[in-house]
Amino acid sequence: MQATRRLPAVVQSSARLLSCSSMRCRTEETESFSRSFGFSQVNEEDKMGKVHKVFSNVADKYDLMNDVMSLGVHRLWKDRFVDLLRPTYRSVHLDVAGGTGDIAFRIMHKLIPGSENQVIVSDINENMLRVGKERAVAQGIQDERLQWVQGNAEKLPTPSSSVDTYTIAFGIRNVTYIDQALEEAYRVLKPGGRFLCLEFSQVSNPVLAELYDFHSFKVIPILGEIFARDRDSYQYLVESIRRFPTRDQFCDMMCDAGFEGVTVDTVQCGIAAIHSGYKLS
Repeated sequence: MQATRRLPAVVQSSARLLSCSSMRCRTEETESFSRSFGFSQVNEEDKMGKVHKVFSNVADKYDLMNDVMSLGVHRLWKDRFVDLLRPTYRSVHLDVAGGTGDIAFRIMHKLIPGSENQVIVSDINENMLRVGKERAVAQGIQDERLQWVQGNAEKLPTPSSSVDTYTIAFGIRNVTYIDQALEEAYRVLKPGGRFLCLEFSQVSNPVLAELYDFHSFKVIPILGEIFARDRDSYQYLVESIRRFPTRDQFCDMMCDAGFEGVTVDTVQCGIAAIHSGYKLS
């Protein structure tokens, strides 16, 4: 059991270190996740288009979407997530699938004034990036150290071995091929660089799991219809959580991509999890 600092009760977590040498996922296990669109199976081209449509639809209400899905607690999870980053004076950070800026803005607030850091936000969806830029202006974040790039997590427009830290929050479950996204993360990191992923996960407490399923399948789609007039997008997002690999399977995939020192930190009984790994060479 890896020691973690004391956190508020709502974000209490347990973390464990996993051995990459003892964990290898089977191709047939991960392939079934690759082209699922919620509970449906679709081909590669259809999935990319369908996911793009979902996030184009929800871009202007993305904060509301996360509040609905997590009852607002995602804000604390993201604070915890960014607390794990310790940017140096010249570090380069890449936040993937981070179009609305939630993670990037938190990182910007941690930077030393006048430092030579770079914070790059990458997202495949132009509408998510538009919302992020608008939010940056609204929050008074006009800083040349913050950059916006449209790019696919599976084929990033980022040079190899060029970033110190890579984050992706609530985004990797939506890519077509998770293993390719992980390989890209490994490619762009410098030796010694760190990968961090925050994603919804599997609830471990049986009683809480039943309540969580009720909220997910019975409440969230209805709220999506009421507040965003978009039941289908919210239905997909709920289903995509259930189709995402288990924590151990995702750790396997990280190891297969080359990451070492892999850990998983469960948050709030497993509703979410933070995966961490390093590129050591």
